[in-house]
Amino acid sequence: MALLNRLIKAGLVSKVLAEEIEKEAKKVGVKVEELLLDKHLIAELDLFEQKAKELNISFIKEAPERIEPDVLESIPQDSVEHYQMVPIIKKDNNLEVAMVYPGDLKAQEALNFLARQKGFTYRVSLISPSVFKIILKQYQTLGKEVKSALRELEIQLRPDQKDGTPALIEKGGEAPISKTVAVILRHAVEGGASDIHIEPLKTQTRVRFRLDGILHPSLLLPQEIHNSIVARIKIISKLKIDETRIPQDGRFSVGMGGQIIDFRVSTFPTTLGEKVVMRVLNPNQKLGDFQELGLTGRNLTIIKEAIKKPYGMILSTGPTGSGKTTSLYVTLDSINKDGVNIVTLEDPVEYFIEGVSQSQIKPEIGYSFADGLRHVLRQDPDVIMVGEIRDAEAAELATHASLTGHIVLSTIHTNNALGVIPRLIDLGVRSFLIPSSINIMIAQRLVRKLCGECKKEITPPDKIKKLILDELRTMPGVPKIDMNFSIYEPGGCSKCGGTGYSGRIGVFEILEMTPELGDIILSGLTEKNVLVEAKRQGMVNMRQDGMLKVVKGITSIEEILRVTSNNG
Repeated sequence: MALLNRLIKAGLVSKVLAEEIEKEAKKVGVKVEELLLDKHLIAELDLFEQKAKELNISFIKEAPERIEPDVLESIPQDSVEHYQMVPIIKKDNNLEVAMVYPGDLKAQEALNFLARQKGFTYRVSLISPSVFKIILKQYQTLGKEVKSALRELEIQLRPDQKDGTPALIEKGGEAPISKTVAVILRHAVEGGASDIHIEPLKTQTRVRFRLDGILHPSLLLPQEIHNSIVARIKIISKLKIDETRIPQDGRFSVGMGGQIIDFRVSTFPTTLGEKVVMRVLNPNQKLGDFQELGLTGRNLTIIKEAIKKPYGMILSTGPTGSGKTTSLYVTLDSINKDGVNIVTLEDPVEYFIEGVSQSQIKPEIGYSFADGLRHVLRQDPDVIMVGEIRDAEAAELATHASLTGHIVLSTIHTNNALGVIPRLIDLGVRSFLIPSSINIMIAQRLVRKLCGECKKEITPPDKIKKLILDELRTMPGVPKIDMNFSIYEPGGCSKCGGTGYSGRIGVFEILEMTPELGDIILSGLTEKNVLVEAKRQGMVNMRQDGMLKVVKGITSIEEILRVTSNNG
């Protein structure tokens, strides 16, 4: 009657109605909440808000967008369905369990048993029946769907097909191995993964998804089907199935949710078998603008000035997965106007931009970046984007294009902005051409953004405070910072899946080509001299840019230290 009394006090039900409901609930053996909702006597949200207050526990009003697979596996699906309780977040060894009926003694006993059996502690929160049903759909997950496909596989495999031969997977899209691959691809796309790793272990095959730059285990498969999984991916990527000794690269496209998703495939031979990594590319993904990328202050001003110039190279550098290509796309989008002819050479085309002529290079038929550059110049371009400067020929042609009145955007692999010029010289570009051909050199990394719903404001420990201040004091135009500043650390909520992070943002450093830098290149290039010039022109390095984002509460100090510890 405690809940009914609270509902009466809140003016949600009358005393007479409450007494009738209590009698009927006892008579038919159902819960008061069920009766109130079945008879539509009270709104579900109002009922469960009052119930949470009565129980003095938190109330989850909306279903999390995604719950990590390893969290869902903490409680078996049959227990979830029977006791109407679902794991939401797991941090360290502590599990948050949302229950529709936390007072149910049998549900409590089951939860206590699972906690002892699996060795976790737990905290209970309240969830409404409708939100519980939404979350329950997430149990139609990777694991369950794959297990279903594997059961079919066990039935179909003949005794002489112990390794799951490629012949099985060529029966069509409904074959078990085909289903398994399709499920993995779909869950990667729906979960927002950027990469899928399928790798052989000694006794199993492990599937991992990269989310916000971090690899997460998602599934373990029987070792005996590994070759069939790899073979299926090779078939749809048009790779050689019988070639397992050397790496291969391919690509394929799949229609999902009314859009075409591209996958870039790389196979790699290991001692245990072939490993497959697939990059997920959504050509219709929203690009955003410079500010959303993380460009602010001096960096933003410099890049806006660079794109106004009539010619010259804009080079973006950083390791694989640091967001270089996305930055170039945003730059292209910002100068994409009716009066500008933009042509790109890409491998692969990662985003489609209306009004831009985008070309996919195909090295296997002799259409390389260098070959494409020769032909692009006949297309009367104003702006050329070259996916990557990989060799001496591409470097020379890109330099030539920039010197003959074109803006050239490209990526190059170096550790930081200071390393771009030495890299070009290593590729054979003559030193005296560089000052006239380059406008700016951008280096970047991606860091995870703190979840806006659950980030926690803290006073930084003395060691961390000193580290931040030491970096910021060396910045050009030292920013004004309150000495009692706070920073933020990740919390963990249903919206971010318990990680404390949601999305990513860039940290940047931009080196300008100035007359002074040109003189250094021509008179004797050394890293020390370039660094002196970078400081003179006011360059903010990636760690300093990151520290500013820490102070602003955009990311955590741990993220900045993680991604900038080896940037030179």
